Amino acid sequence: MNKLTHLDDQGQARMVDVGGKAQTARQAVATGCIRMSDDALAAIRDGDAPKGDVLAAARIAGIMAAKKTGDLIPLCHPLALDAVTVEFAFEDDGVRATATASLTGRTGVEMEAMTAVSVALLTIYDMAKALDKGMVIEEIRLLSKSGGKSGDWKAGAA
Repeated sequence: MNKLTHLDDQGQARMVDVGGKAQTARQAVATGCIRMSDDALAAIRDGDAPKGDVLAAARIAGIMAAKKTGDLIPLCHPLALDAVTVEFAFEDDGVRATATASLTGRTGVEMEAMTAVSVALLTIYDMAKALDKGMVIEEIRLLSKSGGKSGDWKAGAA
């Protein structure tokens, strides 16, 4: 028997059948950062970026991306999410995005939370690239997940 869930007995890629799994409340939280120049950070913080409200656009993009994760990531199930939030915090040299995705279902929402963070940060880059083309997106990671057969998980210190 194959121990890799996304490969069949012949080693071919497959989508895992979750039809027999119980529906449980599931939640995942992910985070990531975009580092940038002081000028770009000030423009985003002050609402003076050339393309407008950077964080508003990034929040919407992150939420939309979470909803489309099954279309973006091969073998990822399309999910009917109950909620997605994307929050931002200013740091000394950039902006941190944190996304939370949740649902009651048969499979987890880790990929949805991480996709939301990734696309939110990419949108910040797009909205502010006229100010700083050298921005760096980093530290995208899962912070926690709850629910499902494997139970709760929380990341250790980074």
